[in-house]
Amino acid sequence: MVQNASAKIYALVDKETLLGRGVSLLSHLEHLKNFDIPILQYRNKNGTLEEKKSDLLLIREHYQGILIVNDTVELIEFADGLHIGQEDIREYSANLNESVKKVRGMIGRKLLGLSTHNLSEIEEANRLDLDYIGLGAYRATQTKSEANIGGEALLEAAKHSIHPVGIIGGVKLEDEFEEPILYKVIGSALYR
Repeated sequence: MVQNASAKIYALVDKETLLGRGVSLLSHLEHLKNFDIPILQYRNKNGTLEEKKSDLLLIREHYQGILIVNDTVELIEFADGLHIGQEDIREYSANLNESVKKVRGMIGRKLLGLSTHNLSEIEEANRLDLDYIGLGAYRATQTKSEANIGGEALLEAAKHSIHPVGIIGGVKLEDEFEEPILYKVIGSALYR
């Protein structure tokens, strides 16, 4: 494996975190212009569809990269892709392959990412029609205290993925990773 010092920033913009910090979505988007961010995921677990749509449109006005929406397949027309978690994908079918086929039917060839947490889930994901996987939690983080920390074992597990990997959880801007980790998924470290 070659050292991938150029792993790209995959910004995680979480509405609940913004609200908790008293930061507006617009001011955060303006701040993010200080970084080279080719991909941004918008996550809002508690908002209405209308609020999420409004936020996605605002992001489109102020961000030029790839926009991923978290879990809300109903809003795929306003994004370039969908990221979905293990629990959420299984709501479509108990069979993971069937679930991904159903979601693919809804989003077409837009990007599809799936959360993974261990080698077993990576091996499952290798058999699925995905564009990338999210893998974490790498380190402890204040925003997801219930996450299991994988640490260095996750970096080893990542080597088994046939899909590009976005490592998440306590990731820092200065972190460097080996391929197939192509994305540093960063949320809190991108705040002022």
